[in-house]
Amino acid sequence: MGEIRELVQVKLIVGQIAQTPELFEEAQERLCSKFGAVDYESPIILFSYTDYYEPEMGKALLRKFIAFEKLINPDELVEAKLFTQKIESQMGERKNGNLKRKINLDPGYLNLGKLVLATTKDHQHRLYLRDGIFGEVTLRYKGGTYAGWEWSYPDYRSPEYLNIFHCIREIYRDQIAPANTEISVSTQ
Repeated sequence: MGEIRELVQVKLIVGQIAQTPELFEEAQERLCSKFGAVDYESPIILFSYTDYYEPEMGKALLRKFIAFEKLINPDELVEAKLFTQKIESQMGERKNGNLKRKINLDPGYLNLGKLVLATTKDHQHRLYLRDGIFGEVTLRYKGGTYAGWEWSYPDYRSPEYLNIFHCIREIYRDQIAPANTEISVSTQ
């Protein structure tokens, strides 16, 4: 029988997609009011991997990732997703009873072994968490790098994004360094 071990906190990240840097700034201000200070901001990247968001949000979309200094328990991902949905709604516009978002916010968390994203959409590879929110292991850390699965979004497998996640992982690793000897998560 396996032993229940002490929970190791994780690093909250939020991926953002919008048309302007000003929308990132507004969303980040709202996110910081809930989750505290940001300790990592990626450069702003052209979001060109899919046109999925164009009908709702327009063309020439941009992407940015942020990570928060304060670590969270993994089960707090649900609250993060519900909060980001509230921000999307507040910053969006209602047209004909439908919400037209100006920004897409994708919360997730990173630990030494994986990157997990929250979603409202069920699929065969997603686990129900609670309150209509599912979790997906989008990337795994293997052989010194992140690796995707067949379901991983193409942009999340790109060298540009992987570099961002490596930077965030380094910050996280340093944050948990005192407890690092207790962590039993395999990263190989």
